[in-house]
Amino acid sequence: MADELTPETPEEEQPQKKHEQRKNGLYPGVSDELADNMRTGWADTELHGLKPIAQAAHTAQRRAALSARFPGERIVVPAGRLKTRSNDTEYPFRSSTEYAYLTGDQTENGVLVLEPTGTGGHSATIYLLPRSNRENGEFWLSGQGELWVGRRHSLAEAEQLLGIPAQDVRELADALAEAKGPVRLLRGHDAVIDKALTDKVTAERDEELRVHLSEARVVKDAFEIGELQKAVDSTVRGFEDVVKVLDKAEATSERYIEGTFFLRARVEGNDVGYGSICAAGPNACTLHWVRNDGRVRPGDLLLLDAGVETRDLYTADVTRTLPINGTYSDIQRKVYDAVYEAQEAGIAAVRPGAKFRDFHDAAQRVLAEKLVEWGLLEGPVERVLELSLQRRWTLHGTGHMLGMDVHDCAVARTEAYVDGTLEPGMCLTVEPGLYFQTDDLTVPEEYRGVGVRIEDDILVTEDGNLNLSAGLPRASAEVEAWMARLKS
Repeated sequence: MADELTPETPEEEQPQKKHEQRKNGLYPGVSDELADNMRTGWADTELHGLKPIAQAAHTAQRRAALSARFPGERIVVPAGRLKTRSNDTEYPFRSSTEYAYLTGDQTENGVLVLEPTGTGGHSATIYLLPRSNRENGEFWLSGQGELWVGRRHSLAEAEQLLGIPAQDVRELADALAEAKGPVRLLRGHDAVIDKALTDKVTAERDEELRVHLSEARVVKDAFEIGELQKAVDSTVRGFEDVVKVLDKAEATSERYIEGTFFLRARVEGNDVGYGSICAAGPNACTLHWVRNDGRVRPGDLLLLDAGVETRDLYTADVTRTLPINGTYSDIQRKVYDAVYEAQEAGIAAVRPGAKFRDFHDAAQRVLAEKLVEWGLLEGPVERVLELSLQRRWTLHGTGHMLGMDVHDCAVARTEAYVDGTLEPGMCLTVEPGLYFQTDDLTVPEEYRGVGVRIEDDILVTEDGNLNLSAGLPRASAEVEAWMARLKS
């Protein structure tokens, strides 16, 4: 990796020197001749006639709804800033969900400001970093200059793409510090903006804004549903990729599976929507197994929980539990088929007017019945459910909202989410599971180390539901036939 241009400075002085240089925006020690040379001879690359991004009309509607919710108040929603991974390298940037939802933009340092107008509405401005300055050398001397990290859109280009007037974000903090009137801030994403508004915001008002923006995403619009289907379709192809290379994973580790799926996510989308769970054998009993460094053995199960995130930041979340050698053993099939039956009951309970908790209750009832039938719990089933005894092996809830975050709408009020009612346009996962730990002496030995989860992404429709991830087989016999086709 190339190092940034630095003057000849003793090694022990470099950290402080580089700090001062970054702060001043210029590196001392550059000759006047080189500085003059780097200022000139560059072609005009301004882009004209750009078309708005695909979701521009939708983001405008979202901003209008936000404006109506908080009339007369200034609203500030930052994208966030780069975070240091180590020394002078940063993590890949991922903008705040709320900022991307309201603007369609994903660039670091961006800030959306809704300024109240005298008519009760708001005027929107997006504050962004402009093109790198070639007069002061920022574009080639700063580690975040365009010569180092690539061209960014000019403010005029951003206006064309996003449909929002754009201004220089470097002037925003001072302007906000002088602003009058009530302000609501999506805090915690940009320390500079947080500091500028310290004496103008309250925790209560800011939390109301955060909760509202979470609840606004509970029902998806047409653009969002299309993005979720795109994410799921790519995820289906990623699962197919994995099945085709299971023999190579057997020769290495779960990381071969992780890398295989990641390739699909990066080629067709932005990234994975969350850390992929590639859990083989008894690792499947660890709910969030993301170390992915275990062995992949014939005869074991692979619990693969993974999702592609699209370039517009919508993610799928799908799980399949696959026999690594292509065929379930008797005990594996017994547990798998029970989870499948529970998932079928859960999916059937997803429909408009149903309670959000209904699909969880339906799936848990089936699993409780199976555990009693197998003699692992003493019935009757109603007693088991009343005391939640099945949770020793079912462990988690049966699903969650899905969207720009894998656990979308996470700070919505309880009454608007888990105690709420399903509506068309909601998208959620249905993902029951059974997990028998290797050291669980309360179950026969044949169960120990078997973990199964089946998860699909379900859209609530006007007359029921649509399984967005139906492209992946679920029934055990169908899974085996699908794997055989892919391996042939």
